[in-house]
Amino acid sequence: MNSMKITVIALFVMALLLFSAGCTQPAATPASTTTTGPASALASSGTVEILYTQGVGPMPGLLATNQVDGYIAWQPVVEAGVESGIGQVASYSKDLPPAGKWSDHPQNVFVVRQDFYDNNPDFVNAFSALNLASSQYITDHPQESSAIVADWLAGKQNFTYGNVSVSSVTAVNNSLPTIKFTNEPSDAWKSSMNDFIQAQIDLGSVNGYLKNGSAGDKESLLYNFTPYQNAQAIIATKTVTTPPAVKEPVTVGYLMAVDHSALFVAVKNYQYFNDTYGIALKPEDPTKAKPDVADFIVNGQKVAEVHLVSASAGPALMQLAATNGIQMSYVGAPPAIAAIDQGIPIRITYPIDNLGTGLVVTKGAPVQDWQSFAAWAKQRSDAGKPLVIAAPGKGSIQDVMLRSSLQESGFTTTEVKI
Repeated sequence: MNSMKITVIALFVMALLLFSAGCTQPAATPASTTTTGPASALASSGTVEILYTQGVGPMPGLLATNQVDGYIAWQPVVEAGVESGIGQVASYSKDLPPAGKWSDHPQNVFVVRQDFYDNNPDFVNAFSALNLASSQYITDHPQESSAIVADWLAGKQNFTYGNVSVSSVTAVNNSLPTIKFTNEPSDAWKSSMNDFIQAQIDLGSVNGYLKNGSAGDKESLLYNFTPYQNAQAIIATKTVTTPPAVKEPVTVGYLMAVDHSALFVAVKNYQYFNDTYGIALKPEDPTKAKPDVADFIVNGQKVAEVHLVSASAGPALMQLAATNGIQMSYVGAPPAIAAIDQGIPIRITYPIDNLGTGLVVTKGAPVQDWQSFAAWAKQRSDAGKPLVIAAPGKGSIQDVMLRSSLQESGFTTTEVKI
């Protein structure tokens, strides 16, 4: 890796709006063991080290400079890493072990503080209808949506790694088929959410209300599907109640991820949704690639000023929700589950998407799937050089899926710090 390549990578990490800031110095020292794998076909397989990068920003640079052996991330960082030639996909999340368990797993959900919903039900219903309409628009217009999302994430610039430049539109376009945009809280979806809860219990990140409560208590703590049901009716009839004006700004959290495209498309294509459904999230400054303030308009009336706030990973969004720093959020399922388990007064109102996570390893690694990844990890552990895999943050969906899969395959994980 020549010095020019490393310099360009560093500039890329700082420049693109897609990525969040993080430290990328090379020195890493082991910290405490965080999980231990159970008996399995690969029992006592060895150790894998996890580096938490507080977002996906540092990951491509760390991989390109051989400071990590791989990373697990949301889109488009997975596809951009592959398109750039830096890495290759070891496994998409649907293929993680045990076989079939995660084949259509929840990825992101929409959460609302319960007190905000109680005081503003018509607002939440209308906003939810906008989410449902935008999700359907992405499914119906993938090419147009790719361009909109790439503009939000990268400001119409390419994703650049070393001497390879990757079209942001191409990377986003390649990401969309790996994501299933869905808003229906079906029985199958709830069953898969229970799988996440059990995985988090096994990892020790859920040990409160959701571990000890009855099935009925868990469901009432986790969910409030009323906004989804009302949003369906709004979409079907194209008739929406104008909510009372909200005096204070409403803050909505999200991540710079293709998973949260429903927000990006709703804002960028506000005129379509206004004309079709009478609901619009109109940016205060339409010239911004990533608007941070928008007017929420229903039936031609401004209902509220909405502030759009991004964070490094899901757990950071849930910290904001805990202090009422945000009232609603797009967020990964495991961070939402953990927050509810800790007593944070939010409810999951409906899914945003399923799937969309990928494990990327260095280009040329002897890996084609999870099984060969596990074999490589065991070989490196036996040699005293455990693999180092980057994850966005402790408790993120990527972290939970990685540690759960390693545990299932008999590995112990150890956290390392930069």
